[in-house]
Amino acid sequence: MYKKSFVLVLISIVLLVVFRVFIVDSCTSKYIKYSDITSQSSAYVGDQSCKKCHAVEFKDWKHSDHYMSMLPPNDSTVKGDFNNVTFSADGVNSRFYKKGAKFYINTEGDDGKNHDFEVKYIFGYKPLQQYLVQFPGGKMQVPRLSWDVNKKKWFNQYAGQKIPSHDWLHWTGNAQNWNTMCASCHSTNLRKNYDIKTDTYKTSYSIINVSCESCHGGGKNHIDFINGDYKTGTKVAGSFMKLAKNSKQTEELNTCAPCHARVSELSGSHIDSKEIMDNYIPQIPDTENYHADGQVDDEDYIYTSFLQSRMFHKGVTCSTCHNPHSAKLKRTGNQTCTLCHVPTKYDVPKHTFHKKGTPAAECKNCHMPGKYYMGNDYRHDHSFRVPRPDLSVKYGTPNACSNCHKDKSEKVLADAIVKWYGPKRKYHFAEDLIPGSKLDANSEKHLTKLINNKFVPKIIKATATFYLANIQTETSLNTLLARLASKEAQIRYRALRSLASFPSDRWIEAVGPLLSDKVRSVRIAAADLYIIIPKEQLPSQYEKAFSLAQIELEKSLRYQTDFSTGNVMLADYYLKLKDYDNAEKFYLRGLKKDSNMNYALLNLSAAYNSQGKNIQALQTLELALKNDSKNDRIYYNMALLQNEMNNIPAAEKAFSKAVELKSSNPRVYYNYGLLLSQSKKNKEAEAVLLKGIAINPSFPDLYYALTYVYIQTNNKLKALQTGMKLKQLDPNNPNYQEMFKNFGI
Repeated sequence: MYKKSFVLVLISIVLLVVFRVFIVDSCTSKYIKYSDITSQSSAYVGDQSCKKCHAVEFKDWKHSDHYMSMLPPNDSTVKGDFNNVTFSADGVNSRFYKKGAKFYINTEGDDGKNHDFEVKYIFGYKPLQQYLVQFPGGKMQVPRLSWDVNKKKWFNQYAGQKIPSHDWLHWTGNAQNWNTMCASCHSTNLRKNYDIKTDTYKTSYSIINVSCESCHGGGKNHIDFINGDYKTGTKVAGSFMKLAKNSKQTEELNTCAPCHARVSELSGSHIDSKEIMDNYIPQIPDTENYHADGQVDDEDYIYTSFLQSRMFHKGVTCSTCHNPHSAKLKRTGNQTCTLCHVPTKYDVPKHTFHKKGTPAAECKNCHMPGKYYMGNDYRHDHSFRVPRPDLSVKYGTPNACSNCHKDKSEKVLADAIVKWYGPKRKYHFAEDLIPGSKLDANSEKHLTKLINNKFVPKIIKATATFYLANIQTETSLNTLLARLASKEAQIRYRALRSLASFPSDRWIEAVGPLLSDKVRSVRIAAADLYIIIPKEQLPSQYEKAFSLAQIELEKSLRYQTDFSTGNVMLADYYLKLKDYDNAEKFYLRGLKKDSNMNYALLNLSAAYNSQGKNIQALQTLELALKNDSKNDRIYYNMALLQNEMNNIPAAEKAFSKAVELKSSNPRVYYNYGLLLSQSKKNKEAEAVLLKGIAINPSFPDLYYALTYVYIQTNNKLKALQTGMKLKQLDPNNPNYQEMFKNFGI
């Protein structure tokens, strides 16, 4: 029992996101020659080819954040002070200077000593400008020292963080690597070209910055058509360009989203598709990166928030408010909103309860509260929600009112809303999403309600589907299985991911058809489920589809391996396949890039354990404890391993420590309770299992184990009571039927 539990402990790996930096405002009017890095594609012709026919758009673009996304450094493009100035931050002294026409930063390198680093490119403009430094192996890195364009000073983006030179987060490390973290959204037609064998890049692009063809696609066919058949009167919709005038909402959002969303990219080979999840997996608003109500928290960008909004569901697009070529708002102040919202109803003190013309009366400050990222970059939440201080009172979530009225309690602010608008609030999905995210005894009903409510945004339904992975009941299982037929790829994808928490015999037939799903991410998720099924149990009708989907899965995983967690994802894949040599190889590769990845150490330990290398498995867990001595998961794994090694006292000690650290994992209490019972410590077993039930009251196995303890102690009444509770929670589970039969229930 314990060995099986230990081997199957795989830490959830969230698909990596690419952090994007887009910044605004003016630049030099002088045209800058691009670098000589070119693309293999001849379809891209460069922005100068667009200038003659699209002069207005070209001019707007030349003054945009897209134009300044990446350029060679010179006196026009570099905004930072490189006049031999020094800057000290968090124990590191840096100097910025010029040598001839070149710009240099003298700062701490990966060996802990200061070196001179040449600036190869500027990166962005307002409100901060960053600089790129070239390293061996085709790598380019982004120093955390940035120039504040508005305040005209150097600053450390992460003030107060003293990052060791060998750390993954150090500017010379994997976390600040341009090739994987930034490049695809700062240049046109970028190809990462990572070589997994040598851990090197041959990254290329067609145009150095975000140019016309980033959004409209390669322009060669368009220009050939305009210079040829178009002159003879031939008409072709769009004239061989993407995102032509009057494009539909989906096309526009799919063009903007890859760089204005927190996403993971599936492959360097993109599918020409109207479905974004053929090429990317956008983040859902779960509590890892968002507040429990779906408001932005971490650096979450725009897309996922916008999908939550009524604006999205009314057909609004990015270009409704923003000039797509300058990226600036088309209108000033509240005029952006009153284009659709009647000004005499909304842009008046009767609605805002603040004096007109003041910041407090600006729509964005109430309906688009913002947050600073990267040190000085203020970004607005695009979920366009109504402030709900009443939810702040109940759940502690943020609200726009508190941003200004810091001197008032949430209760006072909630009372003001009641005074102005009455006691009733229009339903918002947050009222179910917040309690649903708690993953307690009451969560399932809230999540089910969200899923079944046709007026709830689909991205929220996908989030609810994701949360159900943590509520392993028959009802949750059936809800997830029903989601496999959803028209929304994101929901199908999340349902498949959540089904990994349930036994394969409960979903094997239902998942099979999705191996041939029309959307690549869904096929990949289905294949990731099927790889744990023994070959002899694979349904024959799905063998070919599984084989093809598995190829897509492995290609996608290999595409991520330039990043630390990408190696761990591939290692997890090999671990599921019981290919322990490759699993060990890629866990170690990932740990070489980031030695603090405890989930890699946990899974590497599982790989060693699967091969009978329990001494190495234990040493790996001890190494993980050095990284984080307060991690209950490490103690849990250590307890399972020590039990397998027949060191019962050490197993009990490790279990006890996991409980002391208030683990929320019901398996900790389940396994610990059974171990204590087997050692005839039934009172202690009962106490542990009851503690687990208090934390996870909807987890059936805890009641099953407690019933077993009561049977062992001949406490028939309590055994019957817990057996009946188990019957209520999971009546159709085949593992419990014999017990139900013996109790006559």
